[in-house]
Amino acid sequence: MIEPYPELALERFDKAGLWIRYVIVKIKKFLKDDILEVGAGFGSFTKCYMKNFQSITLTDMDENSFSLLKKNFKDIKKVNVIKSSIANVNKKFNTILYFNVLEHVKEDILEIKSALEKLNNGGYLVILVPAHQKMYSKLDKAVGHFKRYDIDFFKKNQFENSKIVKLQFLDVFGYALYHLNKIFFKNETYPSNFKILVWDKVFTPFTIIIDYLTRYKFGKNILCVYQKTN
Repeated sequence: MIEPYPELALERFDKAGLWIRYVIVKIKKFLKDDILEVGAGFGSFTKCYMKNFQSITLTDMDENSFSLLKKNFKDIKKVNVIKSSIANVNKKFNTILYFNVLEHVKEDILEIKSALEKLNNGGYLVILVPAHQKMYSKLDKAVGHFKRYDIDFFKKNQFENSKIVKLQFLDVFGYALYHLNKIFFKNETYPSNFKILVWDKVFTPFTIIIDYLTRYKFGKNILCVYQKTN
C-alpha cells in the first residue's frame, strides 16, 4: 500500500532546486545508465540527473502524479513513464531510486526486497527518507507518511545478496528549522513557497558545509545506498 502525495506539496518542493542538486551530487557515483525512479512525482529529481543518461524509467502509482509525469516528459524519448508497482516491473536496472517515497509505503521492508530483486548484479538501490520518528508531525500525516525513519532501521535490515555502501544523515539546518516551524507555526500544514525558498536558497548552502564538517552524523534526512552483490 502506497499513500499518495498531495499535488500542492509536490509543486512547492519542485522549487527546491539547490537541495535537489545537493542530493544528486551525493549519489552521482551510484547513478548508472538504465535507471528506474520509483514514485517520481513531478520528476523534480529526474530533471536534475537525466541529461547524463540514455535510459530512464519513471513510475508512480498515483494517478495524478502519473499524468503529470507523462505530460512533463512526453517529448523526451529516453524517458519511459509507466504506472506499475516495483513488484510488477518486468525488467532489471543498474540503479533504482526512491527519493522521499519509502515513507509512503506501509510494507517498506517488502518494498526494499522487491527493489533489490529488480537490480542487476552490482547495481545500486538509493533511498532518501525523512529522519527521526520522534519528529513525526501534522505535515507528515498530511502528505501520507506512514512514519519517519531512525537510522537503526537500515542498520538492522540487512538484506540477502546486498550490502550497504552509504548510510548517512543530511540537512543539519533542516532539522533545526523543522523544530522551529513546529513551535511558531503549529497550525500550518504545508510550508509556504517563501519558506521553501528560504530553506533552499539561504540555508541549504550552509547545510552542505555543516553536513560535511559534522561527517553526516545528524540531519533531517537519511540517505541509504544498497549494492546488489550477486
